[in-house]
Amino acid sequence: MTLEEKKEQVKNFRPIDDTFFEVLADDIGVCQEMLRIILEDEKLIVKDVIVQSSERNLYGRSVRLDALCILGNRKKCNVEVQRSNKDHHLKRVRFNASVITVRDSQTDDKFEETIDLIVVYISEFDIFKRGRVIYHVDSVIRETQEKVDDGLERVFVNTAVKDGTTISEYMDCFLQKEVDNAKFPKLTNRVHYLKHEEGGVNAMCEVMEQYSKKAYKQGEEAGQRQANIAAIKNMIIRFQATKKVILEDYTESEYNTAIAELQSESR
Repeated sequence: MTLEEKKEQVKNFRPIDDTFFEVLADDIGVCQEMLRIILEDEKLIVKDVIVQSSERNLYGRSVRLDALCILGNRKKCNVEVQRSNKDHHLKRVRFNASVITVRDSQTDDKFEETIDLIVVYISEFDIFKRGRVIYHVDSVIRETQEKVDDGLERVFVNTAVKDGTTISEYMDCFLQKEVDNAKFPKLTNRVHYLKHEEGGVNAMCEVMEQYSKKAYKQGEEAGQRQANIAAIKNMIIRFQATKKVILEDYTESEYNTAIAELQSESR
């Protein structure tokens, strides 16, 4: 594939798109500029970034790591982008924060040593439907409305609301196929590099290929599972095979699914 053909592949990506954001955020400067704007802290320092496809990702695939930033003050900040509005976003944040916290804890750690974590959740829609570009969700004492510091900060920011602020202007860039804004030089330069320079375009294509192979493998596995379930159902219907016999060749999960499908079909 020529460089021009590769450029054609990546030209329609926007920063809000999962795959593009992952490669975009694999850059300390981009993440530092982004977090300084969203968290409104001009002195914030990002020392390292780990993304989902990184070989240094020790958190597994159960937690979404669009960009896990290690900050200069030793806090960690997990940044996730979300375009789909078909999930329970608050529970998703809670789950991912829990996995990161547990993974970074040792069995003999005291609770006071539990990591401080910031979660920045970037969405293409206004999660809370209150017309704000950014929401800070805190733990509070219900009776007094006092904020409780439990080491977890949750910040929800979206691209849907336009309120004239710097954060809103920055988030609007996430909807653009090309970014050219002097206020945000790191984002502007990184988008240009990934879309127009050979090294960046190749990096994008490499990650796209990784995800394509992963999706194909998952499809094969799903197809094989369905074939196994069909075979189990056939063994039960035609041969009255017992569970013990079936589990010699198939998993208990597949067996249970086959039984549930047979029961549903008999109603």
